[in-house]
Formats: sequence, C-alpha cells, structure tokens
Amino acid sequence: MTRPVPPQRAETMITMAQVEKWYGSFQALHDINMTVRSGERIVLCGPSGSGKSTLIRCINHLETYQKGEIRVGGIVLSDQAKTIDAIRREVGMVFQQFNLFPHLTVLQNCMLAPMKAIGVGRAEAEERARGLLERVKILEQADKYPVQLSGGQQQRVAIARALCMRPKVMLFDEPTSALDPEMVKEVLDTMIALADEGMTMICVTHEMGFARQVADRVIFMASGAIVEEAPPAEFFTNPQHERTRKFLGEILHK
Repeated sequence: MTRPVPPQRAETMITMAQVEKWYGSFQALHDINMTVRSGERIVLCGPSGSGKSTLIRCINHLETYQKGEIRVGGIVLSDQAKTIDAIRREVGMVFQQFNLFPHLTVLQNCMLAPMKAIGVGRAEAEERARGLLERVKILEQADKYPVQLSGGQQQRVAIARALCMRPKVMLFDEPTSALDPEMVKEVLDTMIALADEGMTMICVTHEMGFARQVADRVIFMASGAIVEEAPPAEFFTNPQHERTRKFLGEILHK
C-alpha cells in the first residue's frame, strides 16, 4: 500500500538532539541525533546492551535523560507531568513482555486507558476496542483473560490496546523476542499491516526480514551510539562500518 505522504515531505514527528543518558557513572546513550517524520518506519538494531531500548524508552519518558532535547509533535519533553502525559497520548508503546493487566479481560485491557486517561465514555471505548481487536484479528478472544491466550495473541492484544489511544507514533521494544518461533509471524504480520496503513513506527528488533520489508531506514547502534543509518537496500548490501558488517554477519548467519 502506498503511503499518502512520502516521509521526505512529511512533518517532523520526533526529534532527538544531542541526547545523552547515564546510569550512575555508566553512559548508556552518547550524543543521539535522530529525526523521524510522520509516516516513517524506523528499525533500530544492534547487539544486546547497545542502547536501543533505552533510546525509545526516553521518547515517552519511561527513562529520563540528562542532556540534550527530545521533541514529540513539537512538544519538548520535560519532567513536568503535564508534558509527559501530553506526549504519552501521542505515543503508543508495545513491550517485549506484553504487560497486560492479568485481572482484566482482553476487552477491558483495551478500554481502560481511553476511559481513564482521556475521558472517553464506556460505550465509545468499547466500540473503539472491539474495532481494533478485529483489526488485529483477535476479536473472538475479547472476553478471555490474558492467561488464556498464547504469547502471540497477547502481543496482538497489546498492540490493539496501544492503538486504542489513537497515537500518532508507535514504539515497539523487541515485540517478538519473548515469543515462540511459530508465534512470531502473526505479530509481524500485524505490524506490517500497521506500517502499510501509514503508522509512524520505531521498532527495536532483530527480525531483519521485517526490517528489509518495512523500514524506510535501518539504524544500527553499538555502545550507546548511532553508528550507521541507511535505507534497507543500502544497509544490508553495502554497510559502511566494520561494526555493522560484523553484526550483520553474525545475525544473518545464525
């Protein structure tokens, strides 16, 4: 599906300028500069501990940063609760471990945030939730509890739950790494459908097939820094840095 606005002409959705992050004396992010435009699909990859998850968690203030600036939709991220809430309304996030509420049904999990965070009425929240559960092909599980679902089903519920807030950006933090191999495809297919509909996405993943198929840009990180970024065709066929070449050699030949 062709997106209505090519990324190079679209508005800027996220800007990270000279962002740095420490855990005590350990520097987790080094001088991160990144711009994401509306409708753009970014894949972050790199070895474990390279700062990928920390980077995206800084975007919605799940992690604080000590230097630089982050803007989301023109709003400068700060420590003020009002600003954080405003940005989190614009940014949906899907985690590695699903993070569904075990005591709520699938439908209730999806209805909760719109009702509590932005005051959507119960009837509208339910209509929105059912529509999105149908969109991720799991509506028939609406009245079940998370424990009754497979990992792949739980992750699709997590995607629907995030979409219920009607975000402008979706962040995915290794969404398939906790899944059995046979469940990975159903989650990736859901993400591919979202990408085809024009959702702005930043995805931390080791699924290089997904990166080839979906990404507008692949960004490679190592030791808390952005080492290389390029369109998939260039990234996979002509990597410029030795660290990138080593990473691709290891991950593509597993």
